[in-house]
Amino acid sequence: NIDFKILNLTPQLISIMKATTFNDPIHGHIDLSPLCVKIIDTAQFQRLRDISQLASTYYVFPGGSGNRFEHSLGVAYLAKRFVKRIRKSQPDLGITNEDILCVEIAGLCHDLGHGPFSHLFDGRVLPMINKSRHFEHEHASVGILQLLIEENNLMPIFKEFNLSEADVHFIQELILGDKCEAPPGFEWIGRKEKSFLYDIVANKRNGIDVDKFDYFARDCHALGLTKSFDAKRLMKFARVFPINRSLDDEKPPVLEICYHIKEAWNIHELFHTRYALHKRAYQHRVCLSVELMLAESLVLANPFIWLPGHLQTPRRMSDCPGDMHAYWRLGEYLLRQIEN
Repeated sequence: NIDFKILNLTPQLISIMKATTFNDPIHGHIDLSPLCVKIIDTAQFQRLRDISQLASTYYVFPGGSGNRFEHSLGVAYLAKRFVKRIRKSQPDLGITNEDILCVEIAGLCHDLGHGPFSHLFDGRVLPMINKSRHFEHEHASVGILQLLIEENNLMPIFKEFNLSEADVHFIQELILGDKCEAPPGFEWIGRKEKSFLYDIVANKRNGIDVDKFDYFARDCHALGLTKSFDAKRLMKFARVFPINRSLDDEKPPVLEICYHIKEAWNIHELFHTRYALHKRAYQHRVCLSVELMLAESLVLANPFIWLPGHLQTPRRMSDCPGDMHAYWRLGEYLLRQIEN
């Protein structure tokens, strides 16, 4: 074993030398940084193995058995690849190694907040059992990331890679994507000089982001559907430009990721793939019927299922969005408990 401290290497060089390789069925052999692997090895992240990617769709398409775990790894890889590509083509933007790591971690952790059966939980179940609370899974992703760092004492390791508490807050903002998506009480700080980085993981401006690049390709592969867009080509022809969308000429322009005009058809195919997935799979009439039954099962079980929250306080599913200590323990094992 090599003692990297004796060699006096920087965290960035250590990151390259100690990167862990994963064999992904969509992207091939992908490398993730040691800090990402530390996050992956926590119980809060491993929980994503029990959160299905396609939920009720699996009951109709037998290949749709993937989980949020592998999707998150794929998004982290694409996020890092995308920002590195931009730095290579536009070194004047001043993208640092710390920026790349922040974007990679945001891609890795963007789905930490999904509940059982993914969008079914925050889209159908929670509105029925907790009508007074507006909740999005990104809100929980931000909360669980903070809890994950605190519970596993990861902040010292973050600091080894030159990431501070301000960088953790930046990662949380990258997960949310935009100020209007922030949960109540969340202070949006922003980084105007690096505003284009918000377009990579969760692009709330036009919807073109690496989250879609991965799950469109991954879901098409699992469901046996055709993918007609080329994400690698799209990233290759991306550039950052100052854009002024305000009617006020005195307002400074904002740096945004833009795409070459010849990629218009590729972008059209990206959203055509989304339409095809919804039309042929996500909104399949049997999938929707199964979704209703799954939601009803969880709603009826709410008074009988308790999870340990902060200071071991028992919480019902309906109370979990207000207590991340309880929320991260939600999983699809609950359905098996109901069945038994």
